[in-house]
Amino acid sequence: MKRSKWIWLVWAVVLLSGLVPYTLLSDVARWYGSFLFWACAGLVVIALNVLITRDFEEHSDD
Repeated sequence: MKRSKWIWLVWAVVLLSGLVPYTLLSDVARWYGSFLFWACAGLVVIALNVLITRDFEEHSDD
């Protein structure tokens, strides 16, 4: 998959991180409803960032 598609997926997760807790999880009275979603979304973003940057290489100026 192209790198730009991965980046759009990161933005989708970020958008869902704002929408889901205030829409689908709004009836959950406990703190762990949104926290669990945000924790999982954070792990997904970290994994996507690893996938996006795995082909980066350091180039020397020699």
